[in-house]
Amino acid sequence: MKYIIFIICCTSVFACNETKKQIEKAPVNTSSAEAALKKAVELYPDSIILLQNLVGYYGNVQNYDAALATVNNAIQKDSSNPAFWDIRSAILNEKTDTIGAIYSLQRAIAIYPLPAYIISLGALYAETKNPMALELADALLIGNKAKAEKEAYFIKGLYYSLSNEKEKAIPFFDKCIAINYTFMDAYLEKAIALYDLKKYREAADVLEKAVTLQNSFADGYFYLGKCYEKLNRPQDAIEAYQMALNYDENFIEAKDALGKLGVK
Repeated sequence: MKYIIFIICCTSVFACNETKKQIEKAPVNTSSAEAALKKAVELYPDSIILLQNLVGYYGNVQNYDAALATVNNAIQKDSSNPAFWDIRSAILNEKTDTIGAIYSLQRAIAIYPLPAYIISLGALYAETKNPMALELADALLIGNKAKAEKEAYFIKGLYYSLSNEKEKAIPFFDKCIAINYTFMDAYLEKAIALYDLKKYREAADVLEKAVTLQNSFADGYFYLGKCYEKLNRPQDAIEAYQMALNYDENFIEAKDALGKLGVK
């Protein structure tokens, strides 16, 4: 599970409209778009949304160093703002600096223990096989106000799956799906666990249901293709990989899989 930096709509109508106008003046000039976003941040330095817009712009062009420099500058001016640390964590996670991402979330939580921060930290702990993931998941389950039961079970499932306890992980993903049957990440992780257990038909069943519920689920189609290959259904695998590319043209793994099956 990775964080993806998106450009987020402004809550300040005036600021959003002014930024949008400046960007629309030169829609094909990325440097002008960057300048407009930077100007907006200068005009409204206290706006979290505008900072997220600029960081999101850098994320979309994969300039993570510029994104990190932007949020570090904001933290220098106000290190007590938990949102800045949360944004910093997302950027560092994109840069595969997991230690830095975890530290940043810890700082955010120390300032204000927002459930969203705890969920993100729990997921990072799970990805690093840190048993603290289970403690944070239990904290979310105990704190009814967090309304994060689904996320808590997902963190537990992810921890056990990545710790190579696949059989123990699957019931937690089932709990997630029982709470929210459109929770695609739970379908995917359950299928991966089944795949790793060599239960390819069961994994395919899970993914077939997932892509029926969300027909644009690129990851679902990709792993469905992997299952079909194991089930000796190469044509179905090709179609699944092609569907993954239909919804994500930059899905490198799907392109590679097709190449191995002789499809260019």
